[in-house]
Amino acid sequence: MHNMNQSNDPLHGLKLETIITHLVERYGWENLGERINIRCFTHDPSIKSSLQFLRKNEWARDKVEYLYLRANKLPLPPTQAETKQAGKKPTAKPKAKVANHKVAQAAPNKSATSDKPSVDGKINKHIWGKS
Repeated sequence: MHNMNQSNDPLHGLKLETIITHLVERYGWENLGERINIRCFTHDPSIKSSLQFLRKNEWARDKVEYLYLRANKLPLPPTQAETKQAGKKPTAKPKAKVANHKVAQAAPNKSATSDKPSVDGKINKHIWGKS
């Protein structure tokens, strides 16, 4: 029986070193540097230097992982546009606005819980409005 918590990620369980080694065997350093133009592939390339760079730079690692998935005809991750679109809720019809709904403002320099009559003799005018 399969573990139900196992990730659907096709890269799950693969080491970055395995991915780089596979790509180098398939394309060679020169062709890999043309496909992904990063210095660790184009100038004195090695597995060790590539691992160091890719572990520090997620954008570069994403490119390498994408190439590995594409080269092996594995499911590709969604693009940023697809991810943003999936995160949006479908637009619904706007709700009707409540007409003449005003928020009363407290009178300046008065406590909102005052039970004492204001200067003009109105109690809690700021709550109840005109009496």
